[in-house]
Amino acid sequence: MTETFNPDGWTRPKGYSNVVSARGRSVFIAGQIGWTGEEVFETDDFVGQVRQALENIKACLEAADAAPEHLVRLTWYVTDKQEYLSSLPGVGAAYRDILGRVFPAMALVEVSALVENRAKVEIEATAVVPD
Repeated sequence: MTETFNPDGWTRPKGYSNVVSARGRSVFIAGQIGWTGEEVFETDDFVGQVRQALENIKACLEAADAAPEHLVRLTWYVTDKQEYLSSLPGVGAAYRDILGRVFPAMALVEVSALVENRAKVEIEATAVVPD
């Protein structure tokens, strides 16, 4: 079972939760980038890479007998914060298309580079499947 919380008096966040409580089997997913399972980049478009990274997370969840509703945390690493901010409508649409209306705790960090030179985003995930 997963529950989300917000401290009293805080503005409700948009697109994520401040606090998530869960009990069950933990699933830790390595950082996923915008390439396919065969390690092929099909696009250099930021939203396209986000979409592929999220598809990869969904596939990893399914491999672990988990689903998007079990996500409790996402950490995003982007190489260009401004590109992320200017792409929010497309990022949000991709997120909803793939993961639905699931809002785990999240953080986003701008980094100078990712290990794969063409990667613009990397997302790591934690899920908890109820007992």
